[in-house]
Amino acid sequence: MFINLKGIFLKSFIDLAKDVFQIEASAVLVLKDKLDCDYIKSIDEIIATKGKVIISGMGKSGIIGKKIAATLASTGTPSFFMHPGEAYHGDLGMVTSDDIFIAISNSGETEEVVKLIPFLKDNNNFIIAMTGNPKSTLALAANTHLDVGVEEEACPLQLAPTASTTATLAMGDALAVTLMKARDFRPEHFARFHPGGSLGRRLLSRVENEMFTKNLPFISSSSLLLDVIGVMTTSGLGIAIVNDIENYGIVTDGDIRRLIKTHQSEVFKMNVSEFVTKNPLSVNVGTRVEDALILMENKGVGVLLIKKNDEVVGVFKK
Repeated sequence: MFINLKGIFLKSFIDLAKDVFQIEASAVLVLKDKLDCDYIKSIDEIIATKGKVIISGMGKSGIIGKKIAATLASTGTPSFFMHPGEAYHGDLGMVTSDDIFIAISNSGETEEVVKLIPFLKDNNNFIIAMTGNPKSTLALAANTHLDVGVEEEACPLQLAPTASTTATLAMGDALAVTLMKARDFRPEHFARFHPGGSLGRRLLSRVENEMFTKNLPFISSSSLLLDVIGVMTTSGLGIAIVNDIENYGIVTDGDIRRLIKTHQSEVFKMNVSEFVTKNPLSVNVGTRVEDALILMENKGVGVLLIKKNDEVVGVFKK
């Protein structure tokens, strides 16, 4: 599709989108040359503080600020967003002198943000300004300034914040990633703040949190194959656990398929002792899910027996 203006065919929709990508990509790349000692000092102050990082901004800058605060908080830097309007009407009571305050304003003259400066200075807060104008009121009043200025917005009217908000977001990501590296922030730390995700499950959960404990498929070594199949069907775990031999034993549904293929109908006359796998793979209660899964992947198995004081108390499956 092409845009038709008074009979003149202009750029295609795809070409217009490509223009946006080019403008915004260029805006982000330019940031590399704007980094200076203020960036280093900002990182040093955030690392050294005993307080939190508070981020504030109005409108689109506020929306970007919320995302930056969320990224910082989830990557090891305690942080929250404060609306400048709400701050001026009571929320400043949440700001301690140890807190770092990141104020975002593309113009550097946003009234709601600028009028917070007297309080922040009197409160001895370290102020990091993130603006597109190094000579603005906010930039000059701050302890450090991170320049996120862009030559042009992707908006054809040069009115809607587009490239400027992308640049601001990228600067926030740079702060978060730099802080992660400086603090040696590891996957297990990330998992602590994301316990509901798959990484949180693997790194924080223990096998006892996820193991099956009801209707465990215990069977004796003298049982016949039909008994094994019956126990497997009842438990739904696809295994039978032989509990009258040393260190237990296990029979899987795969074992049964292979037995039938090899021995045909004769298999139904065999008892468990003739085809049990002795001393099956197991881990103790308290083992991390991550470690259990790695063990299973390395050994090529789909289930683990979970033991407590050498007694099987559950079954863990991928």
